[in-house]
Amino acid sequence: MKKNLSECLMIKFEPVENIPADLADFLDGYFTVTACNYKDDGREEYVGYAAMDFDADDLKQQATAIGVKLLPYTVEKLTSQNWLADNVIEFPPIEVADFCVYGVHEKQTPQTDKLAIRIYAATAFGSSHQTTKSCLQAISDLSVSGAKHRKILDMGTGSGILSLACAKLWAKDEPHIVAADIDVESVNVTAQNAYDNHLEKYIDVVQSDGYQAEIIKQNAPYDIILANILARPLIEMAPLLAAHLASGGHAVLSGFVDDQIEWVVSAHEKQGLKLLKVYDMDNWHAVLMEKQQ
Repeated sequence: MKKNLSECLMIKFEPVENIPADLADFLDGYFTVTACNYKDDGREEYVGYAAMDFDADDLKQQATAIGVKLLPYTVEKLTSQNWLADNVIEFPPIEVADFCVYGVHEKQTPQTDKLAIRIYAATAFGSSHQTTKSCLQAISDLSVSGAKHRKILDMGTGSGILSLACAKLWAKDEPHIVAADIDVESVNVTAQNAYDNHLEKYIDVVQSDGYQAEIIKQNAPYDIILANILARPLIEMAPLLAAHLASGGHAVLSGFVDDQIEWVVSAHEKQGLKLLKVYDMDNWHAVLMEKQQ
């Protein structure tokens, strides 16, 4: 976001099983801030944020001009001195495995013997989502197993929770973590969260469309790659994940529902990865995989 607005409009598109790639690309370029909500039934809900001068006719005309079909949508007005900050997800402290994740709205750090992570998470960044919890459990499992963790890539970092968890868990070993996201607001939020938790020295935050950023290439191969996104991009990026993962390295993949597990796992098995464990939470799943030597 270029500046704070006292008012803005939230344009919420009808949830679908998979947002068409051409539509997502168009809307990402059209709106200043975008997000994707993951519904409990596995559908994707695209949300765009726009200034008060948003022109519905202009949106339709530009989409039509390049042959993109819009989904039905609703428009809601948000009003505050800082609408992004005031639309923070407020959730109770979450304890998963080695971690306790809590929001900036908490007045003090929760009483816990776990590793506390304080986060600012804007709408749709999935702070308390089932997939995030499953990934945190997988990270703890990797720690218990003694997995290598010197170099870590968090692909599609969102609010940076998984990067922060790795930095907290393995701080004494000074890991080098690259947290990447295509969304500029995610990059800003992750950088702020790293600073607030005094973990910025371990984490390089970068805006990147998949694996394109130079820093991602330079730091490969990785001991661990985390990718809590969605089934379609996971499958599309499977060859690149395998190419950037060290032999014997581990991948934690999440963001898919029941009938998508086989697709995601199969796509990565074809690239030389082996399934180690499946994590189930409600209708959502995560998998832990290892690249064969």
